Amino acid sequence: MSRKRPYVTLREEPTFDPSTYSEIEVTRGAMLRNAGALYPDLDRILKVMQSRKYPAFQKWLGTCQLDEGTVVVNTDDGHSLEPLAENRPRLIFNRMRLNRIRHLNTFLNKANESLADGGFLWCHSRTSGLKRQMILETHPGFPGKLLYSLHFCWHRVCARLWLTRGFYMFVTKGKNRTYNRVELLGRMYRAGFEVIDERFESGEYYVLGRKVREPIWNDEPTNGILVKLNRVGYQGKMIGVYKFRTMYPYSEYLQPYLYAREGLAPGGKFSHDYRVNVMGRRLRGTWLDEVPMVINVLKGQMKLVGVRPLSRQYFSLYTPEMQALHVSVRPGLLPPFYYERETPDTIEAVQESERRYIEAWKKHPFATDWRYFWGILGNIIFKRKRSH
Repeated sequence: MSRKRPYVTLREEPTFDPSTYSEIEVTRGAMLRNAGALYPDLDRILKVMQSRKYPAFQKWLGTCQLDEGTVVVNTDDGHSLEPLAENRPRLIFNRMRLNRIRHLNTFLNKANESLADGGFLWCHSRTSGLKRQMILETHPGFPGKLLYSLHFCWHRVCARLWLTRGFYMFVTKGKNRTYNRVELLGRMYRAGFEVIDERFESGEYYVLGRKVREPIWNDEPTNGILVKLNRVGYQGKMIGVYKFRTMYPYSEYLQPYLYAREGLAPGGKFSHDYRVNVMGRRLRGTWLDEVPMVINVLKGQMKLVGVRPLSRQYFSLYTPEMQALHVSVRPGLLPPFYYERETPDTIEAVQESERRYIEAWKKHPFATDWRYFWGILGNIIFKRKRSH
């Protein structure tokens, strides 16, 4: 008599569908409503992108006939774009993911220099958020968390630390880099593009930029733990203000985009500032991020109490009268609006708070700073006012 063999049920491997992935900030970002009004090929490519999955869309891009002002490339070398400058195309679309481009800033800058004025660059990437989701959903529980931790340390930490960056580049050749969405947007703005569309399609993050100015070549983007931010100082001179990094790399270039999309929150800060990372929120809650500004105080560029050193973007929001008044005094580590009983909730209120401080300081410098110092310290300790 034969025995029936029991059915064996194989456990299904967890899967992840990247086509369902998005990030909440993208839904608040720039969205192209009428691509055809800008350039017909933009509309045509956008419609095909939305109707086909990533492999099919890539195949279509490699065989389609587009306008002579549109150039489709598949390159990781920015210098390969230089011959395009002779014809000044209206649109460059790179089929290669930005993750695979070792010298990404060079590529973006060369694309800018090759395009006609007002021309467009369309590129795509896989964001760090998407990769995190892919790892955690395909490897549930502790194995996924461990695998993501290793992935983060290798692709995000070792790729940036000066002690390990050379080894990382030697092993990876700069391929399969991991970028946060904020960093990609910031790099686009640094390269002279205004972002007019961003979206996820089939798990790919697409960014469309319009050339609005020349690219930046010779600055020092924030990348390490200790950063030096360009700020408007005494008599309008630019100074490098030291802070512990609380934002994603290249966030400083994104201020125009963030202001246009989100506006200002109460207190005059940017509303929904998604540039701040998780560790940054913790540092700001304890004021530790501003400790390195003591270096600026020792260098004589700042003093302990004074108006906040502002970025060019934020400084441009001040009235001409307040701009002149603001740069007539040395900036400080502890700003006067933390002295107020109620923290100013608009940029106008912030300016008025600074006006009161500056006018008082010009009459009685030491007495004013002494009074403001203890008032600010009391608000921090007892009212728990924090850096934001």
